[in-house]
Amino acid sequence: MSATTMTYRPITRHNVDQLPQFHALPPELRHQIRVVSAVFPFRTNHYIVDELIDWHNVPNDPMYQLTFPQREMLSDEDFDQVAHLMDEHASPKALKEAIYNIQMRHNPHPAGQLKYNVPTLPDGTELHGVQHKYHETVLFFPSKGQTCHAYCSYCFRWPQFVGIQDLKFAAKEVEGLVEYIRLHPEVSDILFTGGDPAIMSTEALRSYIEPLLAPELDHLHTIRIGTKAVAYWPQRFVTDDDADDLLRLFEELIAAGKHVAIMGHYSNPRELSTPIAQAAIRRLRAAGCEIRMQAPIIRHVNDSVDDWATLWREGVKLGLVPYYMFISRDTGPKHYFEVPLAESYQIFRDAYSQVSGLSRTVRGPVMSATPGKVHINGVTRVKNERVFVLSFLQGRDPKWVGRPFFAKFDDEATWLFDLEPAFGTEPKFFDAETTYSYIRAS
Repeated sequence: MSATTMTYRPITRHNVDQLPQFHALPPELRHQIRVVSAVFPFRTNHYIVDELIDWHNVPNDPMYQLTFPQREMLSDEDFDQVAHLMDEHASPKALKEAIYNIQMRHNPHPAGQLKYNVPTLPDGTELHGVQHKYHETVLFFPSKGQTCHAYCSYCFRWPQFVGIQDLKFAAKEVEGLVEYIRLHPEVSDILFTGGDPAIMSTEALRSYIEPLLAPELDHLHTIRIGTKAVAYWPQRFVTDDDADDLLRLFEELIAAGKHVAIMGHYSNPRELSTPIAQAAIRRLRAAGCEIRMQAPIIRHVNDSVDDWATLWREGVKLGLVPYYMFISRDTGPKHYFEVPLAESYQIFRDAYSQVSGLSRTVRGPVMSATPGKVHINGVTRVKNERVFVLSFLQGRDPKWVGRPFFAKFDDEATWLFDLEPAFGTEPKFFDAETTYSYIRAS
């Protein structure tokens, strides 16, 4: 079956046994996939399995690492506990309880998402499935888009997919969102996210988007679609039954004066290499969409200078706009995928120095932390102290944006809250509790 005509069929822990490539794996690897996927969500599809993974290089292949659970995602203790319960055919209740306890130790909602980002209407109604962290931008989690064509193994939104309702962001209705944006003329951008909004039918996506074209929302001029479908299921924009309808929807939005930005999540150059992925890019651009490319730096997936330089170079060749290199968030199996800040910065700098100016629209490394998007500008010496130079690209308080601040250099630090302030300054942004207190006081 060719990549251009294949039908989307999800592969999960419940049917992975039917996959020929799975049966070709050593028994130990198959066992590990079954155990780890009981804790962290696993979903892929035949396009990834047949077109993107090099099965001759498993388990080291980056696309395999990106989409299949790895043994090291769990500690030895947690892995052995789950494996033992499964081997002994423990009751569903006992297994579920053990898994839940492990999941709760992995910081399911980083950056204060449940604490600080949920907006309210004047009558006190909380808008679940909506987040408003930054002045100009609102995030919307449509309930019909709360899954993905495949799950990234490191994904910071893994709580959306493990079946625990209290951990989910999701909005069933759009009316509250429309009312909130009407009351907030400072909001110029809305980001549809998830999950992946491109997993929805065009009809469902239209039902969420069309109300945003109301005349009283003229201050909303940019509609962003955060999606991994451009990499994981580009057929969505080319050969799916309603692919043409989806492109017509985007054309209608652009004709109505809206800027449509596809926030394409590209993790590895291989995701740009197939004819169907390139066809999806051509069709989206022909419809008038801008496609920006972004991803975190992930150990075992793209932690090399060549990965990033090639990704940006090939992206620009296809008409994409390099946007962000993120630091993976402090959640889930971060210990396996994380890359220290100092190493991430060096990889970014070396890759950045190899590409033309058109690729240098990219910003990184960037941490989406509790106070905002923190940019690692560089490493230098000030007052005989080696320091990270940091600044905010976005902040909960707009006055923070663009103002440099400094942290002591630490070659093992992997997140903002691992850092300490340089020069004995106020540590307001360097540990979670102080940051929370500072935000509450602001």
